Amino acid sequence: MAGRRAISKLMERRLRVLVDMDQTIADFEGYFLTMYRKKFPEEPYINMEDRRTFYLGDQYEKLQDGLKKKVQSIYEAEGFFRDLPPLPGACEAIKKMNSMEGVDVFLCTSPLFKYQYSAKEKYEWVENHLGKDFIDKVILTRDKTMINGHLLIDDRPDIKGACAEPVWEHILMTACHNKHMKHAKQERLDNWTDNSWQALIEDRLKRL
Repeated sequence: MAGRRAISKLMERRLRVLVDMDQTIADFEGYFLTMYRKKFPEEPYINMEDRRTFYLGDQYEKLQDGLKKKVQSIYEAEGFFRDLPPLPGACEAIKKMNSMEGVDVFLCTSPLFKYQYSAKEKYEWVENHLGKDFIDKVILTRDKTMINGHLLIDDRPDIKGACAEPVWEHILMTACHNKHMKHAKQERLDNWTDNSWQALIEDRLKRL
């Protein structure tokens, strides 16, 4: 029994990091805009620097009636999630983070309600860009508040669900749609290229 308790204590000291996929490590916004302008060249569009809402369709519908369905037709199409380009430095950072002593990384991502393509293609994206070993680290869920972890790195500012007070600390991944938002108590991660993520992880390891 004493041995089991010791093992349990060692496991508790491991930092569990949950990382979102779309617009956290995969370039959802940039790829969407490219595909939207290609499919609907005559329709108005929103530059990335002018994005202001988490849900694309909501802002486009305010721009012009009827655009929401056209927006949805882009990211609901077969191949969209599979073909998203990685954000600069994201895959290298995730692999390095996962190799750090005392750190366990999991990809925590929400499939679309119309999940026929998105659920399967998220696995394909992970295998293509992070390797087969990371497939076991994918958590598909519509409610991230129910997932156990120390940190959740995610571009969505307001993550809500069945659990009013999730156990994880939310680190907001800066994205075009949330740059204008100010959350005094919410720490941000602006990119994967300046190694600020590593300082963040090392700091949280010390706190365990």
